[in-house]
This record gives sequence, structure tokens and C-alpha cells, in this order.
Amino acid sequence: MNGPDWLAEQVVGSLRAALERDPRDFVANPNGKVTVTEFYDYRCPHCIEIAPQVIGLIHAHPDVRFVFKEMPIFGSTSDHAARAALAAKAQGKDYIGLYQAMMAATPLTDADIDRLAAAKGVDVAAMNAPATMAKDQAQLDDIAKLAAKLAINGTPGFIVGDTIIHGEDYDSLTAAITAAEKKA
Repeated sequence: MNGPDWLAEQVVGSLRAALERDPRDFVANPNGKVTVTEFYDYRCPHCIEIAPQVIGLIHAHPDVRFVFKEMPIFGSTSDHAARAALAAKAQGKDYIGLYQAMMAATPLTDADIDRLAAAKGVDVAAMNAPATMAKDQAQLDDIAKLAAKLAINGTPGFIVGDTIIHGEDYDSLTAAITAAEKKA
């Protein structure tokens, strides 16, 4: 194996804390023994396609932690959606419900984002406050830098153990989870 994936997989271990333990990220099944980290965008067609399968994996594998890394790459509406999700996490609201609702809303508009966030109990005014936006942008910048170090240039991108899975590759994702569970 050589090339960018091999190099990225070599640095996964050194980035493990940022990948798996950043307290700013939402985590499903926080007590799981194996961790899956997903980098995604709410407007990415491949992320939208695999989102129901990610939710299915969360329910089917309570022993697997799922770390959600907002990686908006499709413009300002994607940024807005990521900030809504970060607000849901920060405000203790229904992150997974908002994730599912935004993934299902196609095309996703800024008005949809505010409406869906409010429906999940997010304080939209607080979410759009300049101080909150600056804090969220710092997190999004950190995620983008982390993704670049791992040669994750598009969405979705998954990391399971030391394995990087690019794209909507459900079979590789489930195989990596199965292998990681056997090691755990």
C-alpha cells in the first residue's frame, strides 16, 4: 500500500484524541469499545444516501461509539447546517433527530435549517449569535485541518481504528467495524 491513504493511515494514531475524544463533537453510544468517526456534509448526496445506514449501525451496534465531525464543503448553506447541529449538541437538544431531518430535507435550504433546528428545540437566535458563530467556526476549522492531515478531501469519510474509508462504501465500513469489534 502506498500513496495518500497509506500516509494518512500512518498518522491516524497520532491524531486519535482529536478524532475520537474532542468534547465538542456529538457522540452516539459514548460508552462503546470501538469508535467510528464520520466526516460529513448535510448537502453531500453520498452523505445523504448513507445517513440512514449510519443511524441503523448506531442502533445495531450499541458497543460502537459514533463520532460526528461536521465538515461543510458545499458552501454557506452547509456551514449553516453544521452550525445548527453544533448548536443542538451544545444546547443538549436532539442532535440525531436534527441530523436525520436535515439529511432528509433535499434540497436543504437555510430556511429549512432554521425551521428544523427550532422544531428540535434549538434556540436559533443563540445559534446565529456572532459569538456562537465564531466559536463554531473555530471548531469547523479544526475539523477541516484534521481532515486534511488524513487526506479526507471529500465526504463522507469514515475512520475505524486505523482504517480510513472514503465515500459511501457501506460494505467497507461494516467490514471495518466487524474487524475492530473482534480486536476489542
